[in-house]
Amino acid sequence: MSASVAPAIARPLDLLVADYLRVLANERGASAHTLRAYQRELHGFAAFAAERYGPEQSAEQSVGRIEHTDIRAYLGTLYDRGLSKASAARALAAIRSWFKWLARAGYIQQNAASLVSTPRLPKHLPRVPSIEQMNRVVDSVGDDAASWPARDKAILEMLYGCGIRNAELTGLNLDDIHWANEAVLIRGKGQKQRYVPLGDAAALALRAYLAERSARLAAGGNGKGAAAGGGKGIETPALFLNLQLRGLSKPGGQARLTTRSVGRIVKRIAILRGLSADVHPHTLRHAFGTHLLEEGADLRAIQELLGHERLSTTQRYTQLTTAQLTQVYDRTHPRAK
Repeated sequence: MSASVAPAIARPLDLLVADYLRVLANERGASAHTLRAYQRELHGFAAFAAERYGPEQSAEQSVGRIEHTDIRAYLGTLYDRGLSKASAARALAAIRSWFKWLARAGYIQQNAASLVSTPRLPKHLPRVPSIEQMNRVVDSVGDDAASWPARDKAILEMLYGCGIRNAELTGLNLDDIHWANEAVLIRGKGQKQRYVPLGDAAALALRAYLAERSARLAAGGNGKGAAAGGGKGIETPALFLNLQLRGLSKPGGQARLTTRSVGRIVKRIAILRGLSADVHPHTLRHAFGTHLLEEGADLRAIQELLGHERLSTTQRYTQLTTAQLTQVYDRTHPRAK
């Protein structure tokens, strides 16, 4: 099949992809990260289907010809390109979600994607730092490991002390900290909101950071005051700011710290404090759930704190050693003694 045919057929399929992405964004409140991932995966599959079948007159005709064998063949091309099973599974998840919407919207009679099995992924538990290791890392944030120690310590305290996602952290505004209730309003996936407790250590770190934050904004961001507000200080709703207050001079700029920057901050501090190089912000969230469970917290409560829709997701975020499971069994089961 000629490669020149692909754009002609991809166009109607891409229209259906665009319609679905709008549904994800407007009705389901999908994050920008999710939208980018689904756009990449679905347009890739649409191009594959276009070259496989050739031109059709309409999007309905195009998508109606796709069978489960086509989806399996597409996954095969991903393996041929050297992608992992995890990457293929993510692509399949996007295709399944799209086909489910296509069926509900009446574009297809049968959901071909439902007949494709998820690639079997290797089962492994991610390494989680111990409670002692986490305490050492969070308590030792200093000038040697951080460009803005007060801010970076507050970041670690929030990630580990509240168990929030990286995107949830960077999306926090000043008004989301409810000091009187000792709680933080979190906007999670799908625009869902939840409150998480603000512990004493996190609150102390936040107050120290906020004092420095106010001083930097009042100074106009080290000489940027004239451009951003005549040297009278600057205001921004964003809680965590980038070091140079970049963006405040632009209309609507907030100088909000990015998720990529948070990842670099966490990794740098963790490595300098003796943790493995694969530590990232989500590691701290995983440690939050695991350590709560180790200390006796109820799994349902951890589910609420982490903002998981399904309990099975929470179970994947937590781990217990065989010895710990044996202790629980010996302590609780009537036939164990």
